[in-house]
Amino acid sequence: MTAEERLDLLRRAKAGDEGALDRFVEENFGLVHMAARRFQGRGTDYDDLFQIGCVGLCKAVKNFDLTAGVVFSTYAVPVIFGELKRYFRDTGMIKISRSIKERAARVAAASERLAARLGREPTVSELTLEAGLTPEEVTEALDSMQPVMSLHAPVDGGEGELTLEGLIAEDETVELCDVLTVREAIGRLSPREREVVRSRFFQNRTQQATADRIGISQVQVSRIEKKVVEKLRGEMLAT
Repeated sequence: MTAEERLDLLRRAKAGDEGALDRFVEENFGLVHMAARRFQGRGTDYDDLFQIGCVGLCKAVKNFDLTAGVVFSTYAVPVIFGELKRYFRDTGMIKISRSIKERAARVAAASERLAARLGREPTVSELTLEAGLTPEEVTEALDSMQPVMSLHAPVDGGEGELTLEGLIAEDETVELCDVLTVREAIGRLSPREREVVRSRFFQNRTQQATADRIGISQVQVSRIEKKVVEKLRGEMLAT
């Protein structure tokens, strides 16, 4: 189908032609599949995710402005994501696997033992040895024990009220993904990068306190933090 044919189909769909709407939605199922795959593994069947995404696609067709000079897919993808994320916000269907829960309990117990022996909060390396897990497993377990992060919550450092949303993208015209997408992006960071994010943005530690906890220098924390912010900004702008 040519671009002109797709545009004509979209015009007819918006005008109330049910057949055109059905065909146009089918032509754009790929956008729904792309969005639905991002939410797999959170306790909802893929077919249900796909149907929710299709609701978002239909809303995008209905509300799309043909005169805005924007490609339909550019407009539709955030709408589809928004429908899926709204579902998870409304239902609270953020699931943690049993294996991660078991490792989290193991790490929590190890942390208590080490804190009692050492008189301070243990490092990831110390937890790794005590719990008999890999650094990646310890970091994942620690991540699972963290409360849900708000993009608008203030974080330590910088001038004025600095938020993670402000760090990720300074352009107010850029629509940022919400906490679900942020957590997914953080999950793709290296264990050390995730540890810096957790310490700096979840636990509000200073760079020096983060460095002391992880066992690296403040300069290294600063470099990792800058690298992470760039990665997260890229993730947000790519969605």
